[in-house]
Amino acid sequence: MSVSEADKKRLLELARASIRAHLKGESLPSLAGASPMLCEPRGVFVSLHRQGRLRGCIGYLEAVKPLGQSVMEMAAAAAFHDPRFRPLGEEELADLDVEISVLTPMQRVEKVETIEVGKHGLYIEKGRCRGLLLPQVAVEYRWDRTTFLEQTCCKAGLPPQAWKDPDTRIFTFTAEIFSDHAPAPPK
Repeated sequence: MSVSEADKKRLLELARASIRAHLKGESLPSLAGASPMLCEPRGVFVSLHRQGRLRGCIGYLEAVKPLGQSVMEMAAAAAFHDPRFRPLGEEELADLDVEISVLTPMQRVEKVETIEVGKHGLYIEKGRCRGLLLPQVAVEYRWDRTTFLEQTCCKAGLPPQAWKDPDTRIFTFTAEIFSDHAPAPPK
C-alpha cells in the first residue's frame, strides 16, 4: 500500500515535531485523527541529513508499531541516540533534512542475481551479526550488486565475502522513500 502525499507530509511533520519536542522537553504530538495508513504497523527508518551529510539514521526493520508512532520514535532516536553521532543540538534544526523510508516486509534471497540495486535494500545476518543498508545507499555510492552485498556484510561486522557463506542469510526489502528539505538558513 502506497503512502499518500498527505500522509507523507504528515509523517515528515511528525518527525520534525518529535525532534523539537525532545529538544524542549515537551510531549510528543498526538496521532488523534490520523489516517488509517499512519495507524498501520510498518517497518520504517528515519534518516537525518545536515548540509548533505548523514546526521543520524535509526529505524524498525519490522512492523512492530503504528507507522506514525514509529516515525516519531525513530526521528528522536536518529537525532539523539544514533551512537555514531553526538546528540542533535537545537542550532542544527534550521538546516536539517528529514528522510523517511517506509519498508515492505523482508523476503529471503535464494539467488543473489534477483537483487536489484536501486530497488532493494539488504539485510544480512549470520550468527549474532546483522547489518542493513537501505536501497538509496547503494545508489548514492554507485555500487554494483557485489559491492552492495560486501558493504552490507561489513555493516554487519562480517568479512566482505561472508554473503557467499551458506550460513549467511540474505533478505531484501523495498522502501517508499520521501524527504523534506529544510529551508536555507537566513543570511
